[in-house]
Amino acid sequence: MKKVLMSAMAITVITISACAQKLDASKVPAAVKASFAKQYPGATAKWEKEDGKFEAGFDHNGHEMSALFEANGTMTESEMGIKVSELPAAVMQYINTHHKGETIKEAAKITKANGEVNYEAEVKGKDLIFDASGKFLKEVKD
Repeated sequence: MKKVLMSAMAITVITISACAQKLDASKVPAAVKASFAKQYPGATAKWEKEDGKFEAGFDHNGHEMSALFEANGTMTESEMGIKVSELPAAVMQYINTHHKGETIKEAAKITKANGEVNYEAEVKGKDLIFDASGKFLKEVKD
């Protein structure tokens, strides 16, 4: 019984640490906060740590957004929530073909640091990622 309990606790700890973790602003490096303030003046962030990077969640110009930063303050990508109707037609066509009858819960436009644009559509707890033209790239579990 003790081994089962210990195994269950270990799995729980691993699962929790694999997910994004809420982070107090005092634990965010100054370079990250300065970069965020320069990119989004006046915005107030809620911070998380995800895969060693710092993620700021915030509202900007009426959109839900997030931005991902390296510890040195370099922004690697930003994500802006969009209406499902703003997804490229090819994304809608792909979903209607491969996920017939399922609804898109959320949609987002992702802009990488190099200017590359991707789109994200959440369907049945999975994020479907597409390139700027709407070509399917990959599926990521939430």
